[in-house]
Amino acid sequence: MTIKGFKSFASSTTLLLEPGITCVVGPNGSGKSNVVDAISWVMGEQGAKSLRGGKMEDVIFAGTTGRAPLGRAEVSLTIDNSDGSLPIDFTEVTISRILFRNGQSEYQINGEGARLLDIQELLSDSGIGREMHVIVGQGQLDAILMATPEERRAFIEEAAGVLKHRKRKEKALRKLDSMQANMSRVQDLTVELRRQLKPLGKQAEVAKKAATIAADLRDVKLRLLADDYISMNKVFSTEVADENALRERRAIVEADLEGVRTREEALDAEAAFEGPMLSAAQETYYALTGIREKLRAVAALAQERTRFLTQELEITAGRDPEALESEAFILREEERELRTGLNAKQDELNLAISAMRALEADVKAEEDRIAAALRAIADQREGTARQEGHIKSLEARLDAMTQEITRLTKARDDAKTRASNAQSEYAQHELEIASADSGEIGLDTAFESAKNALNEAKEIVAKLSESERNADRKRNSIESKLEAIRLTTANRDGASALLSDSRGVNILGSLASLITVDSGYEAAVAAALGTLADAVVVQDMNAAVTAISALRNENLGQAELLVSNNAVLSGAQVPSGLNPILDHVRGSDVASLLTALLGNVAVAEDGRSAAEIINNHPHVNVVTKDGDNFTSTRVRGGSKNSSTLVEIHALINQLTDELSTASHECERLAFEIQNAQHALSNRQSEYDQALSRLNDSDARISALTEQLAVAGQNIKSANAEVERLDIAITEASNERVSDERELEIAKSQLGQQGEIAEPDHTGTEALREKLTAARSVEVEARLAVRTSEERVNSIAERAQALEAAAASERIANENAIIRRAKRSEGAVISQAIGEAAYETLVHIERSIAKANTERTRLEESKQAREGETLAVRTRNRELTQELDQLTSSVHRDELARSEQRLRIEALATKALEEFGVDVDTLQSEYGPHRDVPTFFETEDGQIVEGEHVPYRRDQQEKRLSQTEKQLNLLGKINPLALEEYNSVEDRLKFLTEQLEDLKRTKKDLLDIVKEVDDRVQSIFMEAFNETEKHFKDIFARLFPGGEGRLILTNPDDPLTTGVDIEARPPGKRVKRLSLLSGGEKSLTVVAMLVAIFKSRPSPFYILDEVEAALDDVNLQRLLGVLEDLRASSQLIIITHQKRTMEVADALYGVTMRGDGVTEVISQRLRENEPA
Repeated sequence: MTIKGFKSFASSTTLLLEPGITCVVGPNGSGKSNVVDAISWVMGEQGAKSLRGGKMEDVIFAGTTGRAPLGRAEVSLTIDNSDGSLPIDFTEVTISRILFRNGQSEYQINGEGARLLDIQELLSDSGIGREMHVIVGQGQLDAILMATPEERRAFIEEAAGVLKHRKRKEKALRKLDSMQANMSRVQDLTVELRRQLKPLGKQAEVAKKAATIAADLRDVKLRLLADDYISMNKVFSTEVADENALRERRAIVEADLEGVRTREEALDAEAAFEGPMLSAAQETYYALTGIREKLRAVAALAQERTRFLTQELEITAGRDPEALESEAFILREEERELRTGLNAKQDELNLAISAMRALEADVKAEEDRIAAALRAIADQREGTARQEGHIKSLEARLDAMTQEITRLTKARDDAKTRASNAQSEYAQHELEIASADSGEIGLDTAFESAKNALNEAKEIVAKLSESERNADRKRNSIESKLEAIRLTTANRDGASALLSDSRGVNILGSLASLITVDSGYEAAVAAALGTLADAVVVQDMNAAVTAISALRNENLGQAELLVSNNAVLSGAQVPSGLNPILDHVRGSDVASLLTALLGNVAVAEDGRSAAEIINNHPHVNVVTKDGDNFTSTRVRGGSKNSSTLVEIHALINQLTDELSTASHECERLAFEIQNAQHALSNRQSEYDQALSRLNDSDARISALTEQLAVAGQNIKSANAEVERLDIAITEASNERVSDERELEIAKSQLGQQGEIAEPDHTGTEALREKLTAARSVEVEARLAVRTSEERVNSIAERAQALEAAAASERIANENAIIRRAKRSEGAVISQAIGEAAYETLVHIERSIAKANTERTRLEESKQAREGETLAVRTRNRELTQELDQLTSSVHRDELARSEQRLRIEALATKALEEFGVDVDTLQSEYGPHRDVPTFFETEDGQIVEGEHVPYRRDQQEKRLSQTEKQLNLLGKINPLALEEYNSVEDRLKFLTEQLEDLKRTKKDLLDIVKEVDDRVQSIFMEAFNETEKHFKDIFARLFPGGEGRLILTNPDDPLTTGVDIEARPPGKRVKRLSLLSGGEKSLTVVAMLVAIFKSRPSPFYILDEVEAALDDVNLQRLLGVLEDLRASSQLIIITHQKRTMEVADALYGVTMRGDGVTEVISQRLRENEPA
């Protein structure tokens, strides 16, 4: 065995495990058990927990302080197969397993890649099954002791090689379940198809009759269509001649209209030339007339102004300004004297106000003094009474407080006593809980470990179950899809008949099945081959002739055949630079045929690329990946409603591969689920035991905790009461001292109080009389000041008015003098203007006469021109109206001709699109000159053709009406009914055959299950009997004088019965394993394992410290038993016992270096005995 990168084996380590007993020794933690884990791992162990890890990546060397971690773990185990114990044709078998850190895993058998299932099947027949009973690790003995009878049965079954039979049964049961669903589905389909078949038969009969009527209807429609087409052509030719005459008349009218428009344009030009001249003459005449009127008005105005200005202006005289200024001066002097007196009276008022305010302050101070004295007298009288009452209340409160302090002191002493008692009780409960907690730590750890292990086991089982369900659903889905596709593609034509039964013809197969197409090019190949994809390939032309004759003789339908040997290579090839389709199609049997069919076909990405290739290389046929086909004269493509046979074959191959992968995945998951469920039952048992022990401990701790809480609460309440009473006593003492001090002060104040005299009011009254006199003086002074101020203001206003009047009179006199001078000057100017205006009027009159003569001439010319223009425009309108009418008529005729032409083209298009008949054929074969066939219905409902009659439109219209009526009487017609009827009938026949096949298969599967059950029962009972026999012998050797046996829990049902152990050591009467000592239990389990080893020997066994709990006597007995196994099997023992090392043939010392890497040293103790 070679180990590299597995756990602590960082370096490549090879262990040559020789025949006999090999002991692996070393100190704890050196990596001895890692050797066992490596063997278990390479043989297919999938549980990380079984390898003492959290996840599978933990088995890869994780690195140390002096060495970097590795990226993968690899273990190789070589088994000597010279005796042929393993079902493989090699004398040595090397099993390898590699795990990478990214989670990828590889298995190899003799260097070739393999699956986990391959390794498990290889080892199962040798007794090295997936349960790996040949590896007895640390704790494995306890697991067997705690195992259920059914789990102990699994050890015997694995050693006997029952696993492969059970897997065969499970596979058969799964197929049976799947087949039952298929049977139900097929039965439902047959019932549905039978229900559909009867109405489809009626529809097919109606469709057949409707086809004949439709042919008659098509003939009559074509004849009427031909009649319409020929008639419309004749009318079209006649109306074209009338249209040409209208066009000639329109040309003559257009020429006359052009001459009239030319004269009208000339008249418009003259008007445009003389019009501005007439406008200018009129404007000049009117402007001169306006100027004349303005000059006349100016002359009259100048004459009137001269007369007005020569008249003398009357001047009105006012008061003398000097007299007014003298009166104003007198008033100003009087104002100054009054202002001097006003200032003196203001000073007297200020003195009176100051004196009054001083007296008001004295009166207020005196009144405040008297009020204070009166308040003091009232307060003294009230305070004396209050003080006496206060003293009495203080004395009573002091007596009550003394009594309260005494009561509180007594209560505090009682609370201290209760607190002391509660403290003692609390300490006692704490000691009891501490003792219980020390035993709880181990139980908690055991419970958490068991709980985590159980949850992990449940998660693993749930995940594996879900994965198995998903995988099973996926597999069923793929099977159903594959079956549906195969049923859908199963045609009942001649090609299908030849492929199912060659009838002696040398047939290679269908073309689609003989070729392999690259992924993504299926649609392109299908488009290139077209209908040839369904063709059958035969060897030579003779085979093709034979196949066609067989199809015709047996009425099997038609088939398209391709002759392989006669393939002629096409001359056109795909130019270089393009993508030939032959690069993506392979078929060794039809290579020359493919070259002949597809030699000139290229592949393009899309339609535009294909069009570009066709433009450059017209001889090349181009197909796109989407299935569009391009040639230089034809393009075929668009959306597809169904897949081609090439694509269907590719899909069938893909689904077949997916089905195989899904089946292997289901088998692997089923195997892993069985392992996970076995581990789950073990974890559940451990969890229940840990939970029970933890619940008992929790109940005891809970009771102690409750008592501790009660004691703690008593301590808290007692201490709180002591603190509350201490505070109350302190507060009461402080209040008593305060009250005593206040009592002394109150008594002292009461003794010191005396009488207060009444206040004197005489001084106050005198001050009030003085204040009244001062206020009277102040009022009189204020009135005098106000009167003086009013007189001063009145005089000032009068003086100001006189001064303003004097200034105004002086300005008015100056303005009158200036106005007289200006009037004289204006009169002279007005006279001069009047004379100039008269002279200008004379010249204006002459100019007006000349302008009037020019205006009259231009107006006469305008009137003559307008008369001629009116006549020309009237002629223009007449010609224009006639031209419009002609143009409209021609346009209507053109539209009519276009509509007739479109109707004729529509008839031709209708004949071509609806009936597939071109115009020439329509006129020659269905024209009125051709005779018309007649049809009549026979007694059995068949419609047959009668004699021919000449064409008459009324008869054909009547025939059309009758034919349409017959077709309508048939009701709704399913045109595909006949084809659907044949298809459904074939489908029903096929499904009926499939249903019978499924029933036969179900019977075969049930026979297989019964056969497997009989085989399992026979193998198990044979193995059990041998194991039970060896167990008695080995138990007697390990327990001299004792008795032990294996029993079946349900002997009536050997297929499901469990295996239990009865053991009675010497000197004891008990038989239950649970009542034995630890060493006795270990020896009993070892006895069972060795009995299994002897009944069904395996190439090797691995024991990991199974003798650790045995004393020297029992160890010696066990070693004797192990020496017996040495002859038939190889033993690898992990041990610390020297006695075990002494019987070993070779020793491997395992040690841990300083850098954390395991190192192995070997030592052979004895030479192998010659064979």
